[in-house]
Amino acid sequence: MDADVIVVGAGLAGLVAAHELTSRGRRVALIDQENAANLGGQAFWSFGGLFLVGSPEQRRLGIKDSFDLAWNDWQGSAGFDRLDDEDSWAVRWARAYVDFAAGEKRSWLRGHGIDLLPTVGWAERGDLRAGGHGNSVPRFHIAWGTGTGVVEPFVKYARQAARDGLLTFYHRHRVDELVLEDGAARGVRGTVLAEDRSPRGAASNRDRVGDFALTAQAVVVTTGGIGADHDIVRRYWPARLGTPPAEMVTGVPAYVDGRMLDISAEAGVRLVNRDRMWHYTEGLQNWDPIWPGHGIRILPGPSSIWLDALGRRLPDPCLPGYDTLGTLKYLRTTEDIAGYDHSWFILTRKIIEKEFALSGSEQNPDITAKDRRAVLRDRVLGTGAPAPVQAFVDKGADFVTAGSLEQLVGKMNALTDKPLLDPAEVRRQIEARDLQIANAYSKDSQIQGIHNARRYIGDRLGRVAAPHRILDPAAGPLIGVRLHVLTRKTLGGIQTDLDSRALGADGTPIDGLYAAGEVAGFGGGGVHGYNALEGTFLGGCLFSGRAAGRHAARHTG
Repeated sequence: MDADVIVVGAGLAGLVAAHELTSRGRRVALIDQENAANLGGQAFWSFGGLFLVGSPEQRRLGIKDSFDLAWNDWQGSAGFDRLDDEDSWAVRWARAYVDFAAGEKRSWLRGHGIDLLPTVGWAERGDLRAGGHGNSVPRFHIAWGTGTGVVEPFVKYARQAARDGLLTFYHRHRVDELVLEDGAARGVRGTVLAEDRSPRGAASNRDRVGDFALTAQAVVVTTGGIGADHDIVRRYWPARLGTPPAEMVTGVPAYVDGRMLDISAEAGVRLVNRDRMWHYTEGLQNWDPIWPGHGIRILPGPSSIWLDALGRRLPDPCLPGYDTLGTLKYLRTTEDIAGYDHSWFILTRKIIEKEFALSGSEQNPDITAKDRRAVLRDRVLGTGAPAPVQAFVDKGADFVTAGSLEQLVGKMNALTDKPLLDPAEVRRQIEARDLQIANAYSKDSQIQGIHNARRYIGDRLGRVAAPHRILDPAAGPLIGVRLHVLTRKTLGGIQTDLDSRALGADGTPIDGLYAAGEVAGFGGGGVHGYNALEGTFLGGCLFSGRAAGRHAARHTG
């Protein structure tokens, strides 16, 4: 055997699995098609959001959370409806994960040196139903260091294990086949790719310079999802979400290509829930791209006016920060707008200064650098938009600013092939909204949501602008933002049991084969069901990678 265990994929789930193995004395071959600069994979680029339940950070902010409330939210969001088949393991994974998030998760993170910001964000505020989709309370904990900080300790462990002779890196090795003997996983075969010194995240060559084969007692597949391959995204785009956009921006590097899903299926592995996926509707073209079609997601507060491509306000629950897939479904299934690939935010200077955050480690340099002083100075005490946000306002292809609404709409129309927006109709809707600001109560659901958010001290201090009229000159200038669909996550994949053992076509575990992270739907072939509560993707990689590594360690060596 070349190793005790082969781990395919050097992203977060793969690194966690490798650490669990090497810390127990197992010899690991860590294979990845990219170069050494890409250790940590897609997780490195993330904002570092982590779903926790009943944390000290929540309690200090007056948030009352519990396992029961979180589990109710998870079930309402997931909508598991294939319990006798494709969701049979996913629902068990979901309950185990919520239990982890309400119990051991925070101390486990701290044990690896991962600390959290003192504030807690309120992501996916939901579909406005107590038993439906969404977080009833803020649960979005951000790691100091963003995704980079979450990845960092596991990269260090891998490098130390390599120095200790327990781990061998196989960079620029692309797996093309899982090798099974007598029904058990015993290795991989693939292609050696030409050396490529491209920086982290940039697309690399696929030039073949040789072949390879490695053998082991077990194989762990942790190769991610399909987000960079728009053709595959469209192939599995579900009818319930209407028609896929003709044009999308890409929220993941080019190596997130989904190859190992079909390769696993060819080896007899069971794939489930391939019609479930997670894409955002608030994507921007990156003015400084790293990978092809590089898009950045706005993490919006609740105050921007959201218009469809024809200039009409979106209905409930299609509000900023509320219901990601509900909004995507509305935009892609409403007959007269489904042919357009964009929507719009209209907002003010006051809103963008307080409410706009951008997803990604590189878009949050203060948090990524763990610079507490800079966070306090720029995000709490400072004035003006954060520097990365202002850079998009100044340089981004999707931003326009103006002193009057008519000028703004004219600039917005100039960004599309045809002038689809009627300035008078846009004005009528915004003026009606602005009339609702005079009181601390309102019949407008979005204004109600703003008042509700500001009852939470975390939102009031650092996330939600004080209610004001959009057309108040003192709040200007006005800003228009063209929004694109941004590809991101695969919610289905390899079906696994609670030990991350990959299941075969007959539903029984394949001896020696494991899957973790996004390729396994973050656990069980789809732990999120139809909807994510956010902060659950990194956590899913951590939890499923840990399970795979621990079980593989017990059954090898």
